[in-house]
Amino acid sequence: MLRAVDLTQTYRSGGRDLTVLKNITFTLEDGGFLAIVGPSGSGKTTLLGLLAGLDRPRHGTVILDGIDLGPLSEDERARVRGEKVGFVFQSFQLIPTLTALENVEVPLELAPRNGRPNRAAELLQRVGLGDRGHHYPAQLSGGEQQRVAIARAIAKRPSVLLCDEPTGALDISTGIIVLEALARVNSDMGTTTVVITHNAAIAAMADRVIRLGDGRVTAVEDRTEKKLLPRELTW
Repeated sequence: MLRAVDLTQTYRSGGRDLTVLKNITFTLEDGGFLAIVGPSGSGKTTLLGLLAGLDRPRHGTVILDGIDLGPLSEDERARVRGEKVGFVFQSFQLIPTLTALENVEVPLELAPRNGRPNRAAELLQRVGLGDRGHHYPAQLSGGEQQRVAIARAIAKRPSVLLCDEPTGALDISTGIIVLEALARVNSDMGTTTVVITHNAAIAAMADRVIRLGDGRVTAVEDRTEKKLLPRELTW
């Protein structure tokens, strides 16, 4: 479960307080899929950082998989992130000197060595890249690189997957393929998924949509009954 309670974030700017988020509250049950949408400057990325424990809110609480992040030190929050959170970014952030398989293995370095290749290969298969493990990032398309990034993000079986504009750098048809990979991970693995996006197609496949404007929640949509599969999306 991921829960935000009355989250407010304020930064000091030009000698005055600038409030970026205002009283954000929601609960996402285990295995849920949440899209957070809104224009640039609405507070989406700030909210994602608070949910991951990358920053502390000025006011409010984040509970991640039963853990209240508020009382934790920076090191303790980092430990929780390492154990429970996977990240997917707009920029793929793959290591260029490692193959796709080796990139997925990076989070598994503390796992028994003899289990790494099998686990990484299984994850690449799950995102539709079972035959591309020996390729380097420069040999992969943008959509393929993003799917490698998704496989890497779920390598340690995180409780929560946080995605910041995962299709923002991709064209429409490639973006659909990446959406299918995210949907498959959410459905098959039951990974609680939060996606920050401008993309209406991602919102259409989520269980719930939270719309932000000027740091506030302007609308909440429960889409459980009208959730679309990626191939049904309209752009």
